[in-house]
Amino acid sequence: MQNTNPITPVHQGSTGQNVLEVIRMMRADLRKSDRKVADALLANPQLILNSTVAETADLADVSQPTVIRFCVAIGCQGFQDLKLRLAQSLAFGVPATHSAILESDDVGQLATKIFDYTMTSLDWARNHLDIAALTAAVDLIVDANRLEFFGFGASAIVAQDAQQKFPLFGVPCGAQADRHQQLMVATMMKPGEVAVCISNTGETRSIVELARLVREQGAKVISITGNSDGPLINHSEVVLMVETLENTNLYTPTISRIAALVVVDILSTAVVLRLGMAHNERLVRMKRLLSQMRRNELF
Repeated sequence: MQNTNPITPVHQGSTGQNVLEVIRMMRADLRKSDRKVADALLANPQLILNSTVAETADLADVSQPTVIRFCVAIGCQGFQDLKLRLAQSLAFGVPATHSAILESDDVGQLATKIFDYTMTSLDWARNHLDIAALTAAVDLIVDANRLEFFGFGASAIVAQDAQQKFPLFGVPCGAQADRHQQLMVATMMKPGEVAVCISNTGETRSIVELARLVREQGAKVISITGNSDGPLINHSEVVLMVETLENTNLYTPTISRIAALVVVDILSTAVVLRLGMAHNERLVRMKRLLSQMRRNELF
């Protein structure tokens, strides 16, 4: 059974996005001369911020009309609009694209670039996270009798982290690592239960199949994915689009995993607030006992 109208995020226009990342993602589709402007800007955005159109044209070795055309091509109203959005982007720190990581970088430079890139990507994910879809996901979880989290690879780590938070959700939670166990669990789910299927690509065949099986049993599916075109969304009641700036062909998908972990934290915390004071008091007692146990283990 396919869901023809899942709750999915509303995408923002490019005016609300980090212009440096917009340029990076659009670069390959730009004209050759426009790419020269893009390369000059990405190489030294602070310099462009303090330059005129003529100075930018000289730096990129293009004509001044080409600079203006580049601004329009990336969604700006002109050069001053580009500089305004560039200043806003730089306020979050210069994003480090993976191509900017050089073999000559020392550990300090590498650490700075990865931190900058991670923070910029998380900010991007935050600005693109749909609150209506997030609220709908919380509604499903609060009403659930049981939760199951499914994921493979890096997404399996997110699923296991979510399962560790089961006291926060207030109902039994599972996160099977074995593929056969996942299949068995999916086919035994019942109405009133909820599966959270995690796949950054939204195309992992096994996860898509698990989501389909879960819905066949009458249970609900929440998907956490970074791909609005993946087949996973067709088998989901609620889609949480966790969009990051990651190129998984070049780098281990750490950023997408961090972003998904943050979303799990949001879900678990929101559920705790919904469940009320009595549930919170049990959590406080549980944490106090855990603290006492840890202290005792030190001696």
